[in-house]
Amino acid sequence: MRIGLYPGTFDPITNGHLDIIGRAVKLFDKLIIGIAINRDKGPLFSLDERVEMVMSETAKFKAEGSAEIVALPYENLLMHFAESVNASVIVRGLRAVADFEYEFQMTAMNQQLNRDIQTVFLMADPRHQAVASRLVKEISRLGGDINAFVSPNVAERLSTKYGVVASPTRKS
Repeated sequence: MRIGLYPGTFDPITNGHLDIIGRAVKLFDKLIIGIAINRDKGPLFSLDERVEMVMSETAKFKAEGSAEIVALPYENLLMHFAESVNASVIVRGLRAVADFEYEFQMTAMNQQLNRDIQTVFLMADPRHQAVASRLVKEISRLGGDINAFVSPNVAERLSTKYGVVASPTRKS
């Protein structure tokens, strides 16, 4: 069984994340979405909320008959988590050159820890290259329209968290 691991904080899950997940499920029999418990980042959403959002937002891939998708929290070293779930590949999304430089360094370190686990980079769709959870949260907090960046469910959750009125859905 080919098991891939897509790690991140997913605070919240964005359309950019979903784009990477949608392509990654075509490469594996099972895709584990590792939801990092990163206390240093001070996530807006609780761990339970982030796991629930990921599972809710990825349900459509399961309905399409794609790979099995499981969302699991982790707080240890990524390579230790990958080993514990028997992942042979770590999936990472790249948006810009700055992402590449960081990911290149991380991949080199991970290779020193376990040469049997490969890293695969998927380029972000150009429509999602500027999308970052941090920026989506900022736009939402200030009452901006985030409908192009997240699903309606996630937009509503952000509006509720910040106590702002959700922007109306954009017209295509």
